[in-house]
Amino acid sequence: MKAILRIMTIPVLCILMVVLLNSPQAANAQEIYAGRYKAVFTSAPRKVPTAKTPDGPLAGNGDIGLTLGGDPDKLRFYLGKNDFWRAYPVYPGGGIALPGWLEINIPALAGADYYAEQIQDKAEIVARFKKDNLSISVKAWVSATANTVVVELGANETCAMHFALKAAEGNTSVNAEGTQAGTYWVTRSFENTPLLAWPSHVAMAAKVLETKPGADGSVTLAPGGKVTLVVSMYSNHDSKDWKQKAIAEAKAATPATISRLQQEHQAWWAKYWSRSAVHIGDPFLEKYYYASQYLFGATSRAGKFAPGIWGPFITKDSAAWGGDYHLNYNYQAPYWAAYSSNHIDETDNFDKPLLDYMESGKQHAKELLGIRGIYYPVGIGPLGLVTTRWPLTPDEMEKRYASRENTIDGGYKFLGQKINAVFGVGNMLMRFYSTYDAAYARRVYPYMRECANFWEDYLKFENGRYVIYMDHYNEVMPNLKNKGQWRQLLGDFNSTLSVGLVKMLFKGMVDVSEFLNVDKERRQKWEHIVTHMSQFTVGETDGKPSLKNVESSPSPIHSRVEGLARVSIHGLVLPGGVCGPVTDSVFNRVLLSDIGRWKDKMKAPGEWANTLGNGVETCFPAAVRVGYDSDEVMKQLTDRIKRQSLPNLWITAEGGGIETLSAVPLTINEMMMQSYEGVIRIFPNWNKTKDASFDQLRAYGAFLVSGELQKGKIGRVKLLSEAGRPCVMENPWPGRSVQLLRNGRKAEQLSGKTFSLATSRGEQLEFIGL
Repeated sequence: MKAILRIMTIPVLCILMVVLLNSPQAANAQEIYAGRYKAVFTSAPRKVPTAKTPDGPLAGNGDIGLTLGGDPDKLRFYLGKNDFWRAYPVYPGGGIALPGWLEINIPALAGADYYAEQIQDKAEIVARFKKDNLSISVKAWVSATANTVVVELGANETCAMHFALKAAEGNTSVNAEGTQAGTYWVTRSFENTPLLAWPSHVAMAAKVLETKPGADGSVTLAPGGKVTLVVSMYSNHDSKDWKQKAIAEAKAATPATISRLQQEHQAWWAKYWSRSAVHIGDPFLEKYYYASQYLFGATSRAGKFAPGIWGPFITKDSAAWGGDYHLNYNYQAPYWAAYSSNHIDETDNFDKPLLDYMESGKQHAKELLGIRGIYYPVGIGPLGLVTTRWPLTPDEMEKRYASRENTIDGGYKFLGQKINAVFGVGNMLMRFYSTYDAAYARRVYPYMRECANFWEDYLKFENGRYVIYMDHYNEVMPNLKNKGQWRQLLGDFNSTLSVGLVKMLFKGMVDVSEFLNVDKERRQKWEHIVTHMSQFTVGETDGKPSLKNVESSPSPIHSRVEGLARVSIHGLVLPGGVCGPVTDSVFNRVLLSDIGRWKDKMKAPGEWANTLGNGVETCFPAAVRVGYDSDEVMKQLTDRIKRQSLPNLWITAEGGGIETLSAVPLTINEMMMQSYEGVIRIFPNWNKTKDASFDQLRAYGAFLVSGELQKGKIGRVKLLSEAGRPCVMENPWPGRSVQLLRNGRKAEQLSGKTFSLATSRGEQLEFIGL
């Protein structure tokens, strides 16, 4: 399907700006602090399409992702969708798939100047392309409240334009296309393929507004006009009538309906930005802070499929690692900053894939290990899908892994790790402690209990302590490098990662079961596990205590004294949360010393903490949490971003995608406010000579906390108690008494290094240093 549009108009972008700047919505938008920052593009994207992170302008609604690629004369708007998967158990081939794209070809722009912006407070892409006297303006956005993509174009002189809506082809898909009453539609389906877990269908339908295309699809615009392309997009996971729904909504689109959607879109994003804010006086890091929040808001949404490794910004089939839910941290990490940033709604889709896989997880535990509970492979997908089967034929196995043994662990990639299911509990506990939401606790408690069942059976109690055999610090698998000789690397004993996460699990089991008043008879066992877990192993580096990856291992890599690093951080600090200055100040000094040695290992700027491959979202906030100098962390984070990031402000890593979106927000949030050990700390790791403020960061205990620091002094600290929980706070004004105001009225005075107080649900509290 192709149509020809002839355009004669003044720049539409200018008209829109005049209208918007004189509207109430625009006035409100100007108040959004995130509006200070945008991504600017002065050349066409070069990593679109890609199997990893695209470098073009991005927009999305947490379900549909829009990626702009191509040159000015051949623009391509790639349309990704979080729920469009080829539900096959092996990648490449399986995993999230590309629905298609919208092409806009303007031959007269060949060689034109390229300029585009990613407007993050409004969730829009705007662009301007110029050649000689010709100027074309473009604005594109994905409706925050509907399955609709809008692309608006304007020109200052007559210009021929061709557009085409296309579905991606190949990879066993079945495609169709057609027209209905001036609405163009395409479909792509995966169905009836052997081993396909479930069918996926997607329909995209496009309509041109403001004018009626001719029989050949051509359009002529008078001066002052514009062209609006509306694309409606539905999958069979949205509606059983997915195709007709897409066509009907596109067919029904009018300028009035698009205007209404735009108002709803602006209101949704205004509310999103009102959830929290930070001001740190560092424009570079603030830009990436708000860009990361924008990209996460465009990636994840309650009621929609959870995003995989690359979110909805898919530009080709067979994305790296199938774009799946990788459970040994990649799937969990994108959400980590959302809890303290008060974006709880955007985390609501996290649990469903884990819950959907429970029956398979029970089967794996029973059949492969002979125990209760759930046992998860390294990668899964939605609706109970496994994505990480070994290649299904010995020949393919040998080609890819230098081994013909495709029946390892029943044919599933566990990669020597037993801890994958518990990794997900970390996020569940973050949300639980942040909200004390009883309905949420009841939803995830059965999953947590099955994890407890597994580890009650798998742990060994020896010499007065619980120990863990054969759960590996790193992935252990056949590959081309070891030529299939991998079994001699098996045998990790007391992996730091596993010991920490198991301790986190059982501490959480006690807390959640008490909150829900269930399983009282099991708490004694769980408490015994928490208090009798093996200690973390400490060795020596340069004569100083230093963390060891595992207590013992046949692998020289696993058994070395490496110090605190990305993988061990997962067990100890994030998401583990079982270590810190309050929990164990002596051990915390060991971790702090290890972080001090990260700088010694650098060969060039941006290599601090060795995060170019993975771990930027892990190492930087962990350094803040254990007390490493905040100025140095900010310097190293700035260097890391400059070393490896894209024009759309996405910080990249070789081994992952959307996980990096939590790096800057979580690092800065931890500098402003901490609460993970049950104690709220205000500016716990911040240079007090620098002005800063934060609004409505979410603390454990279900508190929303705001504070400011000016001229070296902390001003009033405000707190909203959502759940009426007891509050424990470290005195923000050491050595001084504190006046407490409850709902604006003077109440008790507080004193001491730390103070505890009761709160009521919905109560507003203010703390004033005397």
